[in-house]
Amino acid sequence: MTQAPATPRRTDRRHDREIISLALPAFGALVAEPLFLMVDSAVIGHLGTRQLAGLGVAGPLLSTAVAVFVFLAYATTAAVARRVGAGDLPSAIRQGMDGIWLALLLGAAVVAVVLPTAPWLVDVFGASRTAAPYAVTYLRISALGIPAMLMVLAATGVLRGLQDTKTPLYVAIGGFSVNAALNIGLVYGAGLGIAGSAWGTVVAQCGMAAVYLIVVVRGARRHGASLRPDIAGIRASAQAGVPLLVRTLSLRAVMMIATAVAARLGDAEVAAHQIVITLWSLLAFALDAIAIAGQAIIGRYLGADDVAGAKAACRRMVQWGIASGVVLGLLVVLARPLFMPLFTADPAVKDVLLPTLLIVALTQPVSGIVFVLDGVLMGAGDGPYLAWAMLVTLALFAPAALLVPAVGGGLTALWWAMALMMTVRMLTLWARTRSGRWIVTGASR
Repeated sequence: MTQAPATPRRTDRRHDREIISLALPAFGALVAEPLFLMVDSAVIGHLGTRQLAGLGVAGPLLSTAVAVFVFLAYATTAAVARRVGAGDLPSAIRQGMDGIWLALLLGAAVVAVVLPTAPWLVDVFGASRTAAPYAVTYLRISALGIPAMLMVLAATGVLRGLQDTKTPLYVAIGGFSVNAALNIGLVYGAGLGIAGSAWGTVVAQCGMAAVYLIVVVRGARRHGASLRPDIAGIRASAQAGVPLLVRTLSLRAVMMIATAVAARLGDAEVAAHQIVITLWSLLAFALDAIAIAGQAIIGRYLGADDVAGAKAACRRMVQWGIASGVVLGLLVVLARPLFMPLFTADPAVKDVLLPTLLIVALTQPVSGIVFVLDGVLMGAGDGPYLAWAMLVTLALFAPAALLVPAVGGGLTALWWAMALMMTVRMLTLWARTRSGRWIVTGASR
């Protein structure tokens, strides 16, 4: 009996199941990651203001040192997913091991830089004389965990490429729990102070890396994949990551420019900007989860030479992005009366915050499209275009944002510039997706 062809509705339901099964665990893992620093802040905050101020400088430095290498997850996901689609699991795991070896090498290099320069870095970022010793202590100890953190990124990419986002969720929850317990035990029980918090983070991150290695090594042995470092493979992983590094640094530059401009607008404005950025980052986790699903699904379809499946999945994920953006935007509007009092009681800050939140709400559908198409093109291995598009976006955003204080604009004007930035990203990504040039099939791009 001949099987009836799949209808568009049936195809959409199939894609919906794939997206949900990958995006929901990915969202949980994404939310768990920033909780590490939140636990450190909560524990250290009870030691005193100087210690918390030290963490306030060292924490962002550590986060930045890791975040710039997020391409280890993105590039590995795309490369592994292609080989999964092509039906070559040994090669997929071999590609993942190359990414993990690259992470280990990069992590060692970062540690070699951070340890001797920690006092200088802390001073550049404005730590006070009383907070600086605590910042240096936390940064130097925590830096020892950077190789493990980068290995976690790469291994997460391996599992995502293998269409598994549940294991990273379980590992993230376990790591968060261990970190919380060690922080309390080492800071208060052992009396190590801020150093105990840093050691707790290092141990938790190393434990997470060890769990990932066990999972990947078992997969390698099951499929007969080599675990030894392959210079050509590591070099290929690095080359695939360079464009994504450029994209990430450009996006970081956008955020730094926005914060610098907000600081020049006044105390109420910069306070409101910090609140909005916090909310914006939280909303980004939900949208980024769909993007992660897109990386894994698109990579697999292209690896399987299924162009029609890749296009259909892309279309459906864009619909998910728009719908998610609309829902998140409505939640921002409806939750304003509850949200604002949680962060401030200052009427001046509230007055600035209210119209800015409306801009964030209005731009959420645009953000939904941006995150999804970003994930689609990453899954396709279209890193060079993503780098170029983000550089163009930065070139247009920077003058618009820097003009805000010059023309007497306030925080609302700055966030309209942020809306412009997201719109430019959407247009550049949409143009690339419509062109079809991102569609390159096969086990490798």
